[in-house]
Amino acid sequence: MAVGESVQLAPRDPEPDADYAWRVRSAPVASSLELVDDEAVVQFDPDAAGTYVLELDAPDGTHTLTIRVFPGSYLPAGSVRSGASGMSGMSGYSGQSGSARPTQVSGGASGSGSGAGEAQRGEGGRPRIRLDATVEDDVVVVRADPQPNPNSETDRDDLVVEFVVDDRDEVDETAVETDGWELRVPLSAIGDRLRVHAAAIDETYSVPDTVAVERDALTDGGVAEAEPDATGHTDGSGSEAASVSRPNDPPKWAQEVTLYEIYVRGYASDDDEADNTFEALEKRLDYLESLGVDCLWLTPVLQNDHAPHGYNIVDFYSIAEDLGTREDYEQFVEAAHDHGMKVLFDLVLNHSARDHPFFEDAYKNPDSDYYDWYEWQDNGEPGTYFDWEFIANFDHRNLDVRRYLLDAVDMWADVVDGFRCDMAWAVPDTFWQEIRDRVKAKDPEFLLLDETIPYIADFHEGMFDMHFDTTLYFTLRQVGRGDEPAERILDAIDQRSEVGFPDHAAFMLYLENHDETRYIVECGESEAMAAAGALFTLPGVPMVYGGQEIGQRGRRDALAWKHARDDIRDHYERLIEVRDETPALRYDGSFRRIDYEADSDRVVAFVRDHDEGSYLCALNFGDDPVTVDVGDLAVDATDIVSNESIAAEGGVRVDDVAICPLA
Repeated sequence: MAVGESVQLAPRDPEPDADYAWRVRSAPVASSLELVDDEAVVQFDPDAAGTYVLELDAPDGTHTLTIRVFPGSYLPAGSVRSGASGMSGMSGYSGQSGSARPTQVSGGASGSGSGAGEAQRGEGGRPRIRLDATVEDDVVVVRADPQPNPNSETDRDDLVVEFVVDDRDEVDETAVETDGWELRVPLSAIGDRLRVHAAAIDETYSVPDTVAVERDALTDGGVAEAEPDATGHTDGSGSEAASVSRPNDPPKWAQEVTLYEIYVRGYASDDDEADNTFEALEKRLDYLESLGVDCLWLTPVLQNDHAPHGYNIVDFYSIAEDLGTREDYEQFVEAAHDHGMKVLFDLVLNHSARDHPFFEDAYKNPDSDYYDWYEWQDNGEPGTYFDWEFIANFDHRNLDVRRYLLDAVDMWADVVDGFRCDMAWAVPDTFWQEIRDRVKAKDPEFLLLDETIPYIADFHEGMFDMHFDTTLYFTLRQVGRGDEPAERILDAIDQRSEVGFPDHAAFMLYLENHDETRYIVECGESEAMAAAGALFTLPGVPMVYGGQEIGQRGRRDALAWKHARDDIRDHYERLIEVRDETPALRYDGSFRRIDYEADSDRVVAFVRDHDEGSYLCALNFGDDPVTVDVGDLAVDATDIVSNESIAAEGGVRVDDVAICPLA
């Protein structure tokens, strides 16, 4: 983080009735910072650059937290760190009961220094970084791959890398060596686990990345010998084994899926024979399997204030009675698994409904045990956003609130495959970091998807695996309405790296959801067919909102199954199939711009590359076919969507979407 930012610090896995106290053990010479030492949750507002060492007295002992703070001039442009959302910097290990220890900055600067060297906030943007690790001759070798921002004039060789060893892990500090973009530590110098974080530094600093090394333990507590680990990483002689992982990579299964959002109170409401909503949804699984989707996001299923969307929750531990029972819900999840589908739970942690019994007890009653559970305005009304009148914001500074929500997280994480995190921007990032560590400790393949508008690059460090691509969403709307040329879609993809997202970040691509008007209504049918093509050809994970694939026009209405458009459904089914069969169109496929010409600015073309083949992708948002000239690019004019030749004089002829192999 940088001077001028703020972060909320709290004990992990808290005991609400226990005593906690924070203090500053050491700080930069220029700092006069003090913490409220009798508060369990405090706000850390650094007043000088350098390294701060904080201590937290807790029931299980004293924990140390080391925070590296850059000068305010290093603050990324557009960064907002206020203790809740929009937080930037090395937030993955600030606010944890353990801490992170700076070791050494490449280029000769000290990781525990004062951040010497004031720089003006650069216009070039944030650099990016990726870490990888191997075990060679009983030595853990961590290598950084820093990249300058696409808009920066900085040469890659001039980037500085700062490594940070996570001090929740046992390691002999004297054995850690850094040399430029590389860190080395003998296996014999670490305990069961070593986590290394690093950031690239230019005029500002990158979103940090992390690698983890686990020594393979024997049942008697020893260390396995002479056997490679599951990922094939061993030392050169095979004397000890260790597993290497990249915690910030999205789960492998989530990289390949097609997501499908179900608005639970409208999707199958035409089924009068089912005993409950979950049974009705279960009966639709064969249809969804035939469509080709792999992961289902259900809007909230918890007990609520009877608003049909379900986001105003009155009981975080119970399934809504109008939908069914917990047993019914779990049966639906099991049935989805039997159909090869994952299930996401819509997790709401910012607020409760005003009908929640805790809020009802607290409202206008400062003596209530639950009064401090909520944020309050000066007029006695609860804190909220956008004047929403039926919710009340939780106060996450209260340990009872954290305990209550963490217990709910634990309950539902045992049932589902991931969380879609509602209003992620409104919840303290250190709370998300704790949640991530909790769910990943049980299931490393558990997915965390954040709803943050606009997206925030720092949310990919220690918080979320996948992000709503809000920039692409708005761009597709502008293009569909004719307000922008189709080429702006390419700018939307480029913006990910320009704002600092690392290349390994995953994005959910969408045209609509339960909060938005249907794309086909706002933009038109031809535009909707092309936009569907964008979801399945651009880098990211496509999401289809239930009914989108049949031409549904109402946002939250009961689905008009009897009036389903077979032509639109066939279009989606084929696009899903093509993406599933074409590695270049998925997570591992790269994206590049090309030179092309067309008579309409409603057309855009680009290439997706992969070792197994490269493909020209072209989208036409206009009503009439357009010929796209790609110059000297060698293209097989067989469109793999239609399985027909689209060769035309001067190029290829595109109706809505075309995908052609490069020759």
